[in-house]
Amino acid sequence: MSAVYDYTAKLCSALKTKYDKAGYSCVPQQFVIEEGRKYYKIIGVGEHQRSVHAFVDKKNGDLYKAASWAAPAKGVRYNLMNDLDNVLTKCDWTGSYLYR
Repeated sequence: MSAVYDYTAKLCSALKTKYDKAGYSCVPQQFVIEEGRKYYKIIGVGEHQRSVHAFVDKKNGDLYKAASWAAPAKGVRYNLMNDLDNVLTKCDWTGSYLYR
């Protein structure tokens, strides 16, 4: 696997940790990665639902907010290759760190 995938996995792990610390243990939540042609899609998987959390460009690690199930919003929010520590500090499972 690539470094971008590894950093995306670290982001998923941080999102899960922050979700668990928020005290919502009665509703289990996982964050998984689905690989597409151009992006890794981070998906929040709950008991009865799935929703896109973010997209990560497979080539350069650019992190995008989701605009829909199939496409990222315009404008890079972060770059996992350059800002991983910053992203892991700011990230939250709701995705509020992705808004400008």
